[in-house]
Amino acid sequence: MTQIDTSVPHSARIWNYWLGGKDNYPVDEAAGDAYTAVFPGIVTIARSSRAFLGRSIRHLVQEAGVRQFLDVGTGLPTVDNTHEVAQRLAPESRIVYVDNDPLVLAHARALLTSTPEGATAYEPINLHEPERIIEAAGKTLDLTRPTALILSGILGHVADYDEARDLVRRLLAGLPPGSYLSLNEGSRGTDPVYEQAQDAYNETGAVPYHLRPVEQIEAFFEGLELVEPGVVSVPRWHPEPGALTEPIGQHGGLGRKP
Repeated sequence: MTQIDTSVPHSARIWNYWLGGKDNYPVDEAAGDAYTAVFPGIVTIARSSRAFLGRSIRHLVQEAGVRQFLDVGTGLPTVDNTHEVAQRLAPESRIVYVDNDPLVLAHARALLTSTPEGATAYEPINLHEPERIIEAAGKTLDLTRPTALILSGILGHVADYDEARDLVRRLLAGLPPGSYLSLNEGSRGTDPVYEQAQDAYNETGAVPYHLRPVEQIEAFFEGLELVEPGVVSVPRWHPEPGALTEPIGQHGGLGRKP
């Protein structure tokens, strides 16, 4: 098994820390606290991204009738993972998680709980192998039926934008008409303090995460039918009644493959 290094901070564990999870180490807390000292709003961004994921899954289950989910770049388990949200509403839902991080693999058992009626699976495959991902997903999902592809905060780790768009196209190519893309990413143009903090973080030698202009995030949905209100700052996408909807540097949306 690949050795997990607890002496250097790890982006998935830092994100887990910001979400209030327990799968992190003092080195991750220190890095997370250093980031929040520069930009306290990062915790809001992490939790707003997670909340958007939950709302989009609920929409997919309740409004679109989707029962299959392919969650690529899963990250560490926290609260309200994809299968928990989906199976709470539709116990027959089937979910495949994909993440090649050995740290996530070590915690994958937490992702593999399932209702008796549904199914969950975990595939340790790299994002850069989309055809392998689709092939593996087909062991658990019926890829002749609509499937929701979930890309939550993963494409920022792909430095080359054209490559990131190509990966989305190739993943969607393996899914049938009526499938959906749920995507949200860190964005530029809303919060300059966030942008400065992230750029500084990227220069520390940690695995970088690239914020992108909103129009580039919108372009990930090329060829899809966007669900209203389109690509927006995530607090403004189908907000819960009474929720704060101040825009933040995280944009996302939901699109249907015609």
